[in-house]
Amino acid sequence: MYLPIIAITMGDAAGIGPEIIMKSLAAKDLYERCRPLVIGDVNRLREAGEILGSSLKVHAIDSVESANYEYGVVECIDLGLIPPKYPFGKLSALCGHAAYCYIERAVQLAMKQEIDAICTAPLNKEALHAGGHIFPGHTEMLAKLTNTPEVSMMLVAPNLRVIHVTTHIGLLDAIKKIEPGLVERTIARGYDTLVRSGISNPRIGVCGINPHAGENGLFGCGEEEEKIIPAVQSQQALGRSVEGPLPADTLFFRAARGDFDLVVAMYHDQGHGPVKVMGLEAGVNVTVGLPVIRTSVDHGTAFDIAGKGIADERSMLEALRQAIGLAIRRD
Repeated sequence: MYLPIIAITMGDAAGIGPEIIMKSLAAKDLYERCRPLVIGDVNRLREAGEILGSSLKVHAIDSVESANYEYGVVECIDLGLIPPKYPFGKLSALCGHAAYCYIERAVQLAMKQEIDAICTAPLNKEALHAGGHIFPGHTEMLAKLTNTPEVSMMLVAPNLRVIHVTTHIGLLDAIKKIEPGLVERTIARGYDTLVRSGISNPRIGVCGINPHAGENGLFGCGEEEEKIIPAVQSQQALGRSVEGPLPADTLFFRAARGDFDLVVAMYHDQGHGPVKVMGLEAGVNVTVGLPVIRTSVDHGTAFDIAGKGIADERSMLEALRQAIGLAIRRD
């Protein structure tokens, strides 16, 4: 059986990324399902291992084919960007630039089909900008590096999946940006992703923009009728199980109890809030629409606890499992 190669980018070296990677790769069952490969800095991973008291060894390599993928040894394509004993928990341009370089290398490998998926540890947006890379986050960076004009963010938590029509823009700008074509493409990307993951006929619930999904024109200025209903009807015409626009407050409850496989949120906080309430520690971010598979933890760099050995690795483990489930198959 082919085991997919999952490239794990180290994220911001001053954050908890190195620690949660080392903790996650101590899980022996991962090696029965994939071949994990870190792209980062070997010395930083070793320092994280020392903080954790880990028995894992870290092996520096310069190419994918050099890795052995044996449990107990962390394989790392070493970019050598972080000086020894560089402080944890402090924002720096150096770490922001390094985080970008890890992603850049992972994308290069993915586009050459040397790896099957990318799983990203968290980066810090302010550090990223200080390092000269002006992106709102991983999603936009990956779209630029892969020359992908449009992608969607999907969040996965226990009992809940949410895909976003808009993400890192202001609320007024989001409402302006939402239009039937964008809503339809977002629904379709979510549908295709769930089918790929093994759900043959996903049930999709689409949020409204206004309270009570506009209450038949009582709230708002007809945004649901103008921007959402045409997209829903178009997807329904393809025979897909799509319902909406629905009031967001009750839709998330219904999805969590199992009525829907996916919720389509219209803007950032509409989707992020419920997911983080449902399971911040086990939440996963999936970038949908890229030519490569990418999953990520759904939390930040946690500078306040970085370097203390107490970071929770559950979101990273779940992100790895999601990457395995979605990875390109080469059987």
